[in-house]
Amino acid sequence: MAGHAADEHPHGADRLCEAGDRVYSRAVRRGRVPREDAEPVPCLLELALLHPDPDDMDWLVPTSPQEVMTRLLRGVYDEVSASQRRMGSAVAAFEWYAGLDSQLASSAMADRSAIRVLDGLSRIQAAMDEATQACTTEVLTVQPGGIRPEHELTEGLHRALALRARGVRMRDLYTHVARHGQGLLNYLELMGDTVQARTLDEVIDRLILFDRTVAFIPANADRTLALELRHPALVGFLATVFERLWRLAIPLTAPLPDTGIEGISNREQSIAALLAEGHQDAVIAERLGISVRTCRAHIARLSETLGAASRTQLGVRIAQVGLDGPPRPTDGGAVAAGGMGGAGSAGGALTIPGQESRSVR
Repeated sequence: MAGHAADEHPHGADRLCEAGDRVYSRAVRRGRVPREDAEPVPCLLELALLHPDPDDMDWLVPTSPQEVMTRLLRGVYDEVSASQRRMGSAVAAFEWYAGLDSQLASSAMADRSAIRVLDGLSRIQAAMDEATQACTTEVLTVQPGGIRPEHELTEGLHRALALRARGVRMRDLYTHVARHGQGLLNYLELMGDTVQARTLDEVIDRLILFDRTVAFIPANADRTLALELRHPALVGFLATVFERLWRLAIPLTAPLPDTGIEGISNREQSIAALLAEGHQDAVIAERLGISVRTCRAHIARLSETLGAASRTQLGVRIAQVGLDGPPRPTDGGAVAAGGMGGAGSAGGALTIPGQESRSVR
């Protein structure tokens, strides 16, 4: 019966229930209670609030309230002490992990500062302005596309003049098409030997390097997003790419090398090489910085010059005459690429801190 009552008792031995309180209070008042009175409340025996009467085992006598209080307080003290020890261990562990987190946060902060996404033209312009003001040695730029609109060149003139005043040297790479822009030529004449400009058949996407410590590149097609790069390895890689393109490029003041094929211009040779690679007209036009209409006009002249009656036949004729590779510069062109004289790249450097700094395009 006692076991059954214990199984049905609504709580364990860690607290006193209402029924147990009544039985224990009665035992204290009367000095003892019959054993059967305690059967419904096994917590009294489990908590040692009642124990058998040595004179009559059918009765239970209460443990004195003072002794019970002392025992309970000792238990509470032990629990509090254990909790404090656990809390101390938890705090120590937290401090250890917090230290690791701060190291990770410092590393993550360094990573974030090494590659920063600039969202929106205003943020791009602000970052470019900051880099321009901090620049003390050189600016390197790659300016894809065709002829530079004159308004883009003049809007950033004051920034380029400020760079020149601080003795900052500027070098810019353009496509050959940019040679036909009068605004760029006027700008270079104004900037003098502070700047240098060279051209290639095609260049990589927009790139701007300040003092070889910070670089800006577009991050989406319409160039409303840009990446600000300060990681030394990335910036060093981009600087190496620029230098290798620079060595291959032709100074703006030097003539483009002759193709060696009568009636075929340097631009048409570039178009022929891209046609041989299988590119469509729109892709060729974009890579060379010309319109699709102009590109197709050059293709038509190529076909006429090479005597091709179809696009397929044109591809065959391009391969036969050796136009399916990159243009081969003449010795004179290679020598000219070694020195610049008075030509400059300020057009690109100009557009960097000015209009082009806003869109990085």
